[in-house]
Amino acid sequence: MSTQTFLDPYRHGSPHDVARQVAAHVLSGPHVSILSTTNADGSPQASVIFVARDGDGDDILFSTIVGRRKTSNMQRDPRVNLLVHSLPGADGGPTYATIAGTVELTDDPDGAYHRTMYALHMDGATPPPEPGAQRLTVRLRPTRTYAPPPYDPTA
Repeated sequence: MSTQTFLDPYRHGSPHDVARQVAAHVLSGPHVSILSTTNADGSPQASVIFVARDGDGDDILFSTIVGRRKTSNMQRDPRVNLLVHSLPGADGGPTYATIAGTVELTDDPDGAYHRTMYALHMDGATPPPEPGAQRLTVRLRPTRTYAPPPYDPTA
């Protein structure tokens, strides 16, 4: 039995600036995004959502509806975690990053941002009608970004 200590390269991940670049890279191509919030009882809650970067900055925007569990959770506790993962067939670059931060929710009375996101992620389609839905735009302000270190098959 070896007495050598295993140093897991995934424990700390890539340096912060590299992790931010990985997240931006994943978000710039086809990807899936999973938002994690915390339920009132402390248990986790996860939702697949459409997201986009706010221009060239680090903030991430998405749309939600008042009354949904993720929305209630974010209104109660604005701390969230977002996993962004490249889809198969992407360019072969880094495959995922996680982005932790806090959210700000603002009214989107006519659902304009939701329509923009839907068109972006659904190939130009118009979203189905949502009679009575109260749309919100959510801004995620990252406080920590993680990306795995590059794979080294010789290590």
